[in-house]
Amino acid sequence: MSQIFLILQGIMDSVKVIEIKKSVFADNDRDADALRGELKQKGVYLLNVMSSPGSGKTTTLIQTINRLKDKLRIAVMEADIDGDVDAVKIKEATGIPSIQLHTGGMCHLDAEMTRQGLDNLALGEADLVILENVGNLVCPAEFDTGSCRNAMILSVPEGHDKPLKYPLMFSVCDVVVINKMDVLPYFDFDMDKCKEYVRMRNPKARVIPVCAKTGEGVDAFADWLYAEVKAWKEQ
Repeated sequence: MSQIFLILQGIMDSVKVIEIKKSVFADNDRDADALRGELKQKGVYLLNVMSSPGSGKTTTLIQTINRLKDKLRIAVMEADIDGDVDAVKIKEATGIPSIQLHTGGMCHLDAEMTRQGLDNLALGEADLVILENVGNLVCPAEFDTGSCRNAMILSVPEGHDKPLKYPLMFSVCDVVVINKMDVLPYFDFDMDKCKEYVRMRNPKARVIPVCAKTGEGVDAFADWLYAEVKAWKEQ
């Protein structure tokens, strides 16, 4: 909730303070619900993927897409403040449609920005659209993009305590992918504690350990996503 204070100067130099409470997210929530409805009518499943910079989102998506592109028609939207590195990387590594979204300095995407990106995709040729959100553990979690599900990627070097420090991110995610398992022996990362902390924030969230570099564990994430898309289409 945002708090806006209006200060009115009275005749006797007294000050009257009026506190107004209004959800700054209300309009976005309505836009997100409307977008979800439109995508459902078109048969397009939208997955929102979030993480901090350097967690391995793009590499994980490349591994996942290459496992699913013969089963589903997939397109990707890459969101960044600037640059087209990730969109080019996805296109070259998978061959699927990929576009870059520049946020103009904003640290997240909202429903309207997501809609603008979708307008530049041939949605009639996609079963699954993956949105790789801006790298940030705070802002992206605050804005509903209109997605069917939210996924987040946590890398081992970031530490197992992140669910405690960034509660909203882990609360809104349906699946938590723990990446860079190949370096687990070199970091003070407690997998059991991490899973415990994730359950504290979201008891229903699934935790999937992977190594996007080697492909270890990615099948489990790809299978989860494929099952989600198929179940959604059958509803």
